[in-house]
Amino acid sequence: MLNLIKIRKGLDVPIGGQAEPKLRQIDTVCCALKPQDFIGVTPKLLVDEGDKVKVGTPVFFAKEKPEIKFVSPISGQIKSIVRGEKRVIEAIIIEADGKNDYEDFGCLSVGAASYEQVRDKMLEGGVWTLLRQRPYSVIPKPDTKPKCIVIKGFDSAPLSPDYSVLLKGEMAALQVGIDALSKLTDGKVHLNIHQSSLSEELLHCENVQRNTFAGKHPCGNVSVQIERLYPINKGERVWYIDATDVVTIGKLFLEGHYVSDKIVALTGSEVKSTGYYKIKRGACLKPLFENNVTSGCNLRYISGNVLTGTQIAEDGFLSAYDSQTTVIKEGDNYEFLGWVMPGFKKFSFSRTFPYSFLKCFCKKPVKIDANLHGGHRAFVFNGEFEKVLPLNIYPLQLIKACIVEDIDQMEQLGIYEVDSEDFALCEVIDVSKTEIQKIIRNGLELMRKEMGE
Repeated sequence: MLNLIKIRKGLDVPIGGQAEPKLRQIDTVCCALKPQDFIGVTPKLLVDEGDKVKVGTPVFFAKEKPEIKFVSPISGQIKSIVRGEKRVIEAIIIEADGKNDYEDFGCLSVGAASYEQVRDKMLEGGVWTLLRQRPYSVIPKPDTKPKCIVIKGFDSAPLSPDYSVLLKGEMAALQVGIDALSKLTDGKVHLNIHQSSLSEELLHCENVQRNTFAGKHPCGNVSVQIERLYPINKGERVWYIDATDVVTIGKLFLEGHYVSDKIVALTGSEVKSTGYYKIKRGACLKPLFENNVTSGCNLRYISGNVLTGTQIAEDGFLSAYDSQTTVIKEGDNYEFLGWVMPGFKKFSFSRTFPYSFLKCFCKKPVKIDANLHGGHRAFVFNGEFEKVLPLNIYPLQLIKACIVEDIDQMEQLGIYEVDSEDFALCEVIDVSKTEIQKIIRNGLELMRKEMGE
């Protein structure tokens, strides 16, 4: 049975540089585990520089939840442990030895396994970290159960990867992963698919409730999907996971070891040859960018999409939950009197430039850089945020409550239902140029610490 859910609000930002459906494989020279990718995790190291590791060898564990271990995606040697201010661990860099030796955790038949066996196998094999929990987007505690689990089977962000490419040939592992997740909850497991990307293989997945979504971005955001399925109240927990990560869980049970292969979409207007690359989790992305991006201008390299991704260096590493990397212009070449020019090729949500009138006739994507096109100023209440945010909340009031750290107001205005990514489009159309995602994230962190999560 398919449950069709239409999202009527939102905005698709028309950026050029969609990934071509070509799959290439690149040998991973080195990888990095970055503790800051995991919200609420204080790392405690299990290795030192120079130590040898295999695929699946624990590298560090969470101080707050010692049973949750983070494992090496490659076999090789701990090259360096990068520390920042106050000796905070920023990255553990591992150099590959090319052998692909792995820790053997043993296979397990999910159908005959108990809840405890499935949970313990996922903790031992390092795949528990692929799960996240709403509220707060943290890794869930192993001694808890959610009221349901949501599998994200598509993405709606700009230049987002095609899941038919990411999941091609992985249906057997996906099904085993779904069966394993069903052991972790007394509620339903939901597989959410976009209406435009329905496939016979996904439609035949068993032991799962299939939901079809239609609409503009952010219909692919987990918050929007959860609100339509199971709205979160205070004290409730919903777990979520990406469909590609469900495949990794399935392979642990089928093959008995941690499989760190990941397909990543290389996108962006400044990429010469876009496409899909099979690499390892946390891999160095320099081989993807080398001789494949526009020269002669400053570029911004992003792990993730242009709205919510993390800015990295040209030789930076893929973030833990990303299946996309993007390259755009930095936007530091300012245009003289640009505000008085017609701006036929400039994207505009409002009626500032003619593009807002002509977009129905011009289907060609535009080149967008990282330029703010203005300075910071006071909040302007204009009712625009509600046009792109399909959640039943008052966005501006919630943002202000987060700024003044009013916990009671934040609760009443729906802080448990949102994540920072839900406000990315608000940030795009905001005339005040405010870092709204950062404000919401700080508000969520305040709530998380207050609630002892």
